[in-house]
Amino acid sequence: MRVIGLMSGTSYDAVDAAAADLHLVGDTLELAPLGMLSEPYPDTLRAALAAALPPAGTTMEDVCRLDTRIGQSFASLAVRADRELCEGRAELIVSHGQTVFHWTDDGRVHGTLQIGCPAWIAEATGRPVVADLRTRDVAAGGQGAPLVSIFDSLWLRGRQGAPVALNLGGIANITALPEGAEPLAFDTGPANALIDAAVHHLTNGRLDYDTDGALAARGFVSTRLLDRLLDEPYYARPAPKTTGKELFHLPYLLAALAECGPLPAEDVTATITHLTARTVADAARSVGATEVIASGGGTRNPTLMAMLRTELGAVRLHTSDDLGLPAAAKEAYAFAVLGFLTAHGLPATVPSCTGARHPSVLGSITPGAGGLRLPTPAKSAPERLVVTSSAAVG
Repeated sequence: MRVIGLMSGTSYDAVDAAAADLHLVGDTLELAPLGMLSEPYPDTLRAALAAALPPAGTTMEDVCRLDTRIGQSFASLAVRADRELCEGRAELIVSHGQTVFHWTDDGRVHGTLQIGCPAWIAEATGRPVVADLRTRDVAAGGQGAPLVSIFDSLWLRGRQGAPVALNLGGIANITALPEGAEPLAFDTGPANALIDAAVHHLTNGRLDYDTDGALAARGFVSTRLLDRLLDEPYYARPAPKTTGKELFHLPYLLAALAECGPLPAEDVTATITHLTARTVADAARSVGATEVIASGGGTRNPTLMAMLRTELGAVRLHTSDDLGLPAAAKEAYAFAVLGFLTAHGLPATVPSCTGARHPSVLGSITPGAGGLRLPTPAKSAPERLVVTSSAAVG
């Protein structure tokens, strides 16, 4: 099946599309990457989204407008991905949508909201769309995240030692395969979201993010600010656990800075970059990691990666590129896999990773132009995932 995965992460700067040929052969899911595309959100849409996200207030009118405009942005990229990556032969589109709120209270998730109405995608492409992938896991008592844990578990199964998959998006999360134990997954804390918010504020809007980690590279880590940020109770909570911009936002950082006194922009950026490296490394050590395989936008920040490599010490650090998946596209490929499993009637959650009572078939399906025609349900779920060449699967 030729599938397109669409997503926009908590940095909400762009929509990514990754296309793949997916085939279930016995107990193995074969994934042949077909390529990736990315389109930035229009400036006006990104500004409207930023203005509506917590801790800001919003209105139902704003939510309706954002749901429509984000759905149209996803639809525009889906049309391109079908034409440019799939030769017009995509069979299924999977949309993560844009997370705007993750409702947590005392470590429990009560609800989650991703917007970007899938009807716009189905109408523009004529293809069926799987969307709203997180809510079913929450309804089953889970955290609704990290949903990529099933992809990581299948992909890394069989590697020696205790591999850990790391995603450095707006929020950092890991999937761990400890030796002799069930997989475990959780959000470790902030990554690009807090760095981006700080850089935008400290440069008076001149910069949206720390390009190549240059600002952090010129700064010095403030021990006082770092210790203050590490006092955050979230880090001590047991897994599974999830977090987001509901907690790690600019006012959160400004409150910490108010207690620590003024610092140069370079030092603030260096400190919160180091915060990400420290909390990721602490999480990796807590699960006995022998290697960390990183993906996501944070891998393009050499200062963050250097800090992380230092914090990990003897634990090897790679990127997913080393295993055949582009680091920038891995999450979009993962959501393509989730939708493929849904279309074949297969569960796509790992209860030990999300905390759910049981595995669930995820999402809601919006029919394409020809009505709803799903594949024959699979007889059994895959036990591993391998990345192949498109020619081999074609």
